[in-house]
Amino acid sequence: MTHDLKFGWLSPVIGNAGSDHQSIVIYQEEHILPTVVEYFDSLWIADHFYGFDARTDPFLEAWTTLTWLAAKFPDVMLCHHVLGHGYRPPALTAKMAATLQTLSGGRFILGIGAGWRGGEYEAYGYDFPKASVRFAELEEMLEICRLMWTHDHPTFQGEYFSIDDAAAPPLPDIVPPICIGAAGEKIGLPLVGRQADMWNCSTRNVDDWRRKLGIVRAAASEAGRDPHDIELCTTLEAPLPTTDDEGEELATKVGDLVGLGVSYFTMDFGHPLTPEHVHRFAEQVIDVVRAG
Repeated sequence: MTHDLKFGWLSPVIGNAGSDHQSIVIYQEEHILPTVVEYFDSLWIADHFYGFDARTDPFLEAWTTLTWLAAKFPDVMLCHHVLGHGYRPPALTAKMAATLQTLSGGRFILGIGAGWRGGEYEAYGYDFPKASVRFAELEEMLEICRLMWTHDHPTFQGEYFSIDDAAAPPLPDIVPPICIGAAGEKIGLPLVGRQADMWNCSTRNVDDWRRKLGIVRAAASEAGRDPHDIELCTTLEAPLPTTDDEGEELATKVGDLVGLGVSYFTMDFGHPLTPEHVHRFAEQVIDVVRAG
């Protein structure tokens, strides 16, 4: 299966000294995102409860923020980068996803992972078991989601979670694609191969990435899936290009990754203050790479 080349925009929900302690997404919603949505396919929001500098820095909740953006910008896809499944019970996540999929007209992608920030879980009173348990829980949670999105009377009994006739009406007309963020070769990547429609991965080390991709595709084949049905997504953190040379350099980097099979690029540009260079990125990177 061939996937079209897509670009997502990661809008930071954090507010710190660099943004005068205002959540960056609030600034971007007014000044940046109206231009972004002219060119980008999706908007992405991170899922944490507090920031990485000071606990008192603003940090908006992910579901609420993405729903706000869904109403503000009705023509782009929407995804989390990525949800920690342990922050919310599986049936609640499934119900929230079904609702947002309905309200957004089928524009929601469930971006999710096993969680990694143990201190945050503990601060909020959530369990944070070892990685093998978290991934086993994640797999059960995904099974529950798909059941609740497609059945009127879903029931599931797993080792960690269960539901009993947990209806989620109205069932979404389009079942949300599932984007899994994972990198662990023994547990996480085989889960990606079994369950993911999209895999969000790091491509900083090409040889490492190729090995991981091999694990994902082998697991998909073992599960009876076409490995090439899994869309390959990576997140690139970089400043917006401000010169022709910077635009050419970034286009080369993206093009090289396209050559490796990556088709979805989630761009983290931090806190640009003007939309001026969004146009440059669109012209010198998006248009160039899509032209091939």
